Amino acid sequence: MISNVLKPLHVGISVSNMEASVEWYRKNLGFEKKQDDYAPPLKARVCFIEKDGFELELFQYDDPKPIPEERKTPNTDLQTIGTKHVAFLTDDMQALKKGFVENGVDIAHEVTMEGNAVMFVRDPDGVLIEFIQK
Repeated sequence: MISNVLKPLHVGISVSNMEASVEWYRKNLGFEKKQDDYAPPLKARVCFIEKDGFELELFQYDDPKPIPEERKTPNTDLQTIGTKHVAFLTDDMQALKKGFVENGVDIAHEVTMEGNAVMFVRDPDGVLIEFIQK
C-alpha cells in the first residue's frame, strides 16, 4: 500500500455560469467562495468554494460543452464509466428536501437503500449530487 496519500482535498465540477453556480451552492449547501481566478492555460475561470474544510473547485470554460442527457439521471449515469457524483451526509432528509423544494432545487431521485434514505438533486447545470441519511 502507498502510504503518503493523506486525504481528499476537493472535487472539480465544470459549470456554465460561475455566479449562478456559486450562489446555488451557497444557498442550498452552505458553501462560501474562497478563491476566484482565471487560468489562461485552461481558458477557464476557476473558483474554489468551501464548507467545513471540504472544497469544490468550479470551472467555467470559455467554450463549455453541455452535460450529456444520460448523465442527468442517476441510474443511467452510473452505467457510464467515470467519476459519478459527490455525496453528502445529512441527519434530516425530510428537512433537507423541504428546503430544496422551497428553493426550487431539481430533485432527480429518492430511494431507500439498505435502510438509508438517499436523494439525488441536480445543480443548475444538471450535475448530480447525492445526499444520504444513515
